[in-house]
This record gives sequence, C-alpha cells and structure tokens, in this order.
Amino acid sequence: MKEKVLVAMSGGVDSSVTLLKIIEMGYEAIGVTMKLWEYSAVGGNNLQDNNCCAVSSINNAKLICEKMGVPHYTIDFTESFKDKVVDNFVNEYLKGRTPNPCVRCNSFIIWDTFIEQADLLGAKYIATGHYAKIKKNKNDYAIEKGVDSKKDQAYVLWGIPKETLQRTILPLGDLTKEEVRNIAREHKLETAETPESMEICFIADNNYKRFINEYAKDKTNKIQDGKTLNEKGEVIGSNDGYINYTIGQRKGIGLTNPDPLYVKKIDANTNTITVSEKKSLFKSKCRVSKINWLIDNPTFPLNLDCQIRYNGYISRASINSINQDYIVSFKEPQLAITPGQSIVFYDNNQLLGGGIIELINEA
Repeated sequence: MKEKVLVAMSGGVDSSVTLLKIIEMGYEAIGVTMKLWEYSAVGGNNLQDNNCCAVSSINNAKLICEKMGVPHYTIDFTESFKDKVVDNFVNEYLKGRTPNPCVRCNSFIIWDTFIEQADLLGAKYIATGHYAKIKKNKNDYAIEKGVDSKKDQAYVLWGIPKETLQRTILPLGDLTKEEVRNIAREHKLETAETPESMEICFIADNNYKRFINEYAKDKTNKIQDGKTLNEKGEVIGSNDGYINYTIGQRKGIGLTNPDPLYVKKIDANTNTITVSEKKSLFKSKCRVSKINWLIDNPTFPLNLDCQIRYNGYISRASINSINQDYIVSFKEPQLAITPGQSIVFYDNNQLLGGGIIELINEA
C-alpha cells in the first residue's frame, strides 16, 4: 500500500504544485484546506483571489484535487487559529511589540493541529508548499533554506517541533518560484497565474490598525493620544496612541527634524513612543526567549548566522546561555531590533532554530 500524505491546500499555485509532486513521488495524497478565519467578524475583503482563506481559494483547492483525482476536505481550524495565532498577534501589539503570526501558524497549526489531523486520517506524512528543504542525515532530519533566495521560507519554520521533521515533506525546496509556475502552466492547472498573497491572511486589507481596533475594541477604546519623547525622555510632541507604531517606523510620526526621526522605543504602560535619529537604532545585543532548537544539544557559546526579520540580511553573531537567558551578540550592530519579532539561527544553509526577541540591550 502507498503511504498517505496530507497535503495542505491553500488554493494557490505553490500548494497545487506540491500536490502534483507528492503524487509524482508515488504517495497517496489527501488534500486538506484549513478554514482558518471568518472575515465577517472584523471586516476585510474575503473575496480576494490571492488570500488563502477566501472562498475562491477554497474552490481552487477543490478544483485542483478533483483534477488530480485526490480526495479533498475543508476542515475548520478557526477556533485553534483564533486561540493560538490571532489572539497572540493582537495581545502582542497591545503590549507595544511586533509579532510574526506566520511563525505561530506554522508552529501551532500546520505542524501541530495538522499533524493531529494526519493521524486521524491515517496519513504518515504532511506536505506543504514552503520554499525550504528537509534533509535526512542518517537518523536525523534538518531543515535547509530553499534554493530560491527570494522565496526562501526557512525563517518562518524555526518554531516547528523537531520530532515532526521526519513526517514532513517539502517538495518545492529545490525549485524557484518561476519553475513552480511553469510546472503549473505545463499541467494546465487553474492556479498557475494566481497572484501571491503579500498580507497576513486574517487581515485581508492589510490594515493592521483597523483590524486591532475592531478586534479588541474594549481595550483599544481606552488608548488615548500619547506623548512622543526624545532620547532624554523629554516630551517633544504627541501621537495617536502607542499601538499605532512599530520600532523603526519613520512615516507618520508627526515631527519635523533636520535629520529623519524613527521610532526607537514603545512603552505600552505610559502610552509613549521614543524617537531618535537612525544611528541610535543600531544595537549590538539582544535577549531571546522561547527558543526552539532543531538541533540536538547545542553547546555555548555558539557562533552562527542570524536573521532578525523576514527577508532581512543574514548577520554573524554568537549566542550564549547565561542564567537561563539567551544573549545574542552581533558581530556588526543591527538596525531596529524589535521586541516580539523572530530571531532565527543558521549554520550556512541549515536552520538551527530560533526564538523571540525580548529585551534590547542598549549597548
């Protein structure tokens, strides 16, 4: 009997070609679309063709599965998604932090809830359309960057459980985006020209401010206009509330200065933002929490490559474990290290793990 593979079907070109590749590899495929969100709750356009939760995307997934003779299921993950991803996203913003919901979705929905669903359907493996690779070395498994540097998604996979790697197939890791589209065109797949989704899936209009204000009205209604401070702590202006700003933001600060000013610090407790010139945003250290290692027994200090934002530059750094804290020291100071964002660790192309940026060292 063929081994069963549960394929995550978003209705886009990547998941369509993933399904095709799984079938070509000789597996018995089961297509599953995860129903994650109801836009009617807090607005947003749910008819966009390029959104994975849109009605048209679910229909595309069904069409592709039918074309390939594969069973397709749409399974409701909305409760789990709201619990583990959306609520966390909103709560982090309310704390003045900047989260990455795609990391939590991969960690807690696809490689957690989705694995549980695979068990229920008798599937040994799961497959997704991420641009990254699973490599086996003897009895160990590792994640490596995809060959398409512009599309590589290893960064958002740092939080998945290490033990699930042996049950994961990522067929697109050796392909570029254009190669994927060409494969879809050759097979006359309906999704071959589907545009990419560039926004967070549950905020279809990409308006974070609107979403948070509507989703958490009881809390955001209490946030009044705040004060804008300089680095000395002096009040130099006002703003429309800390929740509307992120570290490193330049536009919309409402101040004029000979040199551009950027948001350097956000304080939810005092409803203030601190601004500075760009040179003050460079830091050489940060503290990291919630680390997930995809390697066994790392020894410290550990010299590695770091990435502090998706599509950001790779920087050399060392990480040390001090009194149950992890401290990362960068070889070169980094711009706008942001609490709540992910910091991801690599050894050349291999993904070692990652964590959440917590405390910024002022040194």
